[in-house]
Amino acid sequence: MDAKSAKAKLHAAKHKLGRDFRVFQTSIVSQTQIDASKNDDEEDDMYDFTPADYYRVLGPKKQDNVLKTRKIREAEEAARRSRITKAIIRVRFPDNHTLEVTFYPSETIQLLFDFLKQVLARPEFPFNLYTTPPKKLIKDMAQDFYSAGFAPGAIVYFSQDLPKDDNGEHESGFFLQEEIISLKGLELIAEQVEPVQPAPESSEPAVQIPSAAAKEQKAADKKAIKPKWLRM
Repeated sequence: MDAKSAKAKLHAAKHKLGRDFRVFQTSIVSQTQIDASKNDDEEDDMYDFTPADYYRVLGPKKQDNVLKTRKIREAEEAARRSRITKAIIRVRFPDNHTLEVTFYPSETIQLLFDFLKQVLARPEFPFNLYTTPPKKLIKDMAQDFYSAGFAPGAIVYFSQDLPKDDNGEHESGFFLQEEIISLKGLELIAEQVEPVQPAPESSEPAVQIPSAAAKEQKAADKKAIKPKWLRM
C-alpha cells in the first residue's frame, strides 16, 4: 500500500470512530529477561532509601506547601492543568497489541470504555481495564482523565471474560476487530515522504542575461568608435 492509500484509509477509520487513534504491536519481553533483571538487583545497603533520606528530600517541599495559601495552590494547579491539552491512553491487550487513543483531559473514563466497545471483536462479553503495579481495577467511570492521573498519558491493561471451549480453554483470536488490526503500521507508511518531481522543462527559449564583463566590454567598444565630426 502506498503512502496516499494508507493515509486515506487511516483518515476514513478515524472519521468513522470520531477519534485520533493508532494500533501497533507491543514488544514482547521474555520471562528469562525479567528473571535476569531481578537477579541483578543490588543487595548493598548503601542503595537503601532510609527514612532519614525521605525526610531530607521531602522536608523543604512540605514546608513550602504549608507556607502557600490555598488560593496560591489552586492557582498553580489550574496553571498546570491548562498546560495539558491531551490525554493519550494506551490500552495493552493480552495478544500483544496496543491501541493508542487520544482524549481531552476533561473527558471522562466512560468515553474510553465506549470507544473500546466500538472496536472490540467481541464487545458482548464483559471486560475490565486496570493499572499496574499494583493491579488496580478502573471503576470510577465518571472521573476525568486529568483527575485520574491519566493526563498527559497513561498505560492501562485490558482483560475480558471470554467463553471456554470443550477443552476448558478460552477462545483464541484477536481482541480487536480485524478492520482495526489491519490499520497496524499504516501511520508509518502514511508518513513516508513522496519523491519530489522535477519541474517540467519550458518550451520557451531561455532569456540570456548579459554578464557584467560583457557589459563592460560593450562600453569599451563604444568608447573606441570615433565620432564623425572628429577629424585628425
